[in-house]
Amino acid sequence: MNTSNMRPRTALAAVALGFCASLAAAQAWPAKPITLVVPFPPGGSSDSLARAITTPLSQSLGQPVIVESKPGAGATVGADYVAKAKPDGYTLLMGAVHHTIATSVYKKLPYDFEKSFAPITTVALVPNVLVVNAKSPATDVKSLIALAKASPGKLSYGSNGNGTVQHLIGTQFSGIAGVELLHVPYKGSAPLTTDLLGGQVDMSFDTLTPLVPHIQGGKLRALAVTTAKRSSTLPDVPTLAESGIKDFNQGTWFGILAPAGTPGEVVARLNSEMVKIIQSPDFRKRMEEIGA
Repeated sequence: MNTSNMRPRTALAAVALGFCASLAAAQAWPAKPITLVVPFPPGGSSDSLARAITTPLSQSLGQPVIVESKPGAGATVGADYVAKAKPDGYTLLMGAVHHTIATSVYKKLPYDFEKSFAPITTVALVPNVLVVNAKSPATDVKSLIALAKASPGKLSYGSNGNGTVQHLIGTQFSGIAGVELLHVPYKGSAPLTTDLLGGQVDMSFDTLTPLVPHIQGGKLRALAVTTAKRSSTLPDVPTLAESGIKDFNQGTWFGILAPAGTPGEVVARLNSEMVKIIQSPDFRKRMEEIGA
């Protein structure tokens, strides 16, 4: 018997069997619960958007989609966790603009944002808003700048961590306005908002979603939104550009990502199901309610 001819055939058969097994696994997906990692503590925009999409996604996929918080280091802890997860479609990341900023802020990250993830879909764009405590003497951007110039380095602004969009906006605002502000990084919106309400920090440039109830309840004062256009949720609040900070247009995008190497069929299925949800009237109404 000529065994030399059998080896290539055996190898080809093994490859074919492996491909079939992989295809079968992709077709059977999802066969167990899916985890959506939020890289911030509960209570912020990432958490709100994740929970808004996971309920209908669980129904459409027929499996629970669980939100798991893994905060730290400007959202990079959660990103690193997902980047190193098994690429089988069962671990996803609620990504945000913070992750693209982090690539420039941190000298070295334990993952490559461009190569470590497979993008699935954008979920929403959320405006950021400059807010102060309702007891603050600042009633508009002009008076806030005057206060900051009178006490350089004394007024503080909180962010969701170094390298987040709140940090970037605060730095950009300081440069354009010609003021010196004290940056105070937090792990997320919830602890930041608590200190803002308690007066431990003077202002923030956080996303609109976690701040809307406190603004509407009169506990926080919104001075300006950071996007080019006003928010339909707070139509009476001017933009920073309207307030004298020219050409200012910054917001926060949020999207879902999977680890690189996730089967294309799984990524396509997730994209299809999520886009249906995002375009649905119920989801769009919910986004309008929370300022997204």
